[in-house]
Amino acid sequence: MVIEYGKNVIYVELKSVMLQKQLAWGRTITVTEIADASGISRMTLHRMLKDRAYNASTDHLNKLCAYLQCSLYELVRWEPDLPVLQEQVA
Repeated sequence: MVIEYGKNVIYVELKSVMLQKQLAWGRTITVTEIADASGISRMTLHRMLKDRAYNASTDHLNKLCAYLQCSLYELVRWEPDLPVLQEQVA
């Protein structure tokens, strides 16, 4: 028997934080606005929005936290990596 672990256990919650900030700030926040202010490309931001398990760099996370005025704990979510047992063929 082989024990394998999943690969995606940290999720970027950019969409959720953007929605929270839009409500708090009382205005729409666009990807272009974040890209212009943070220096992160729009394509990278779209990837983060589409794929929450996107492998974001710490530099990007830092820039997003600074612009969105949030903590890292609001922007990313960690889920424990649960082992998956697989039968090994002899």
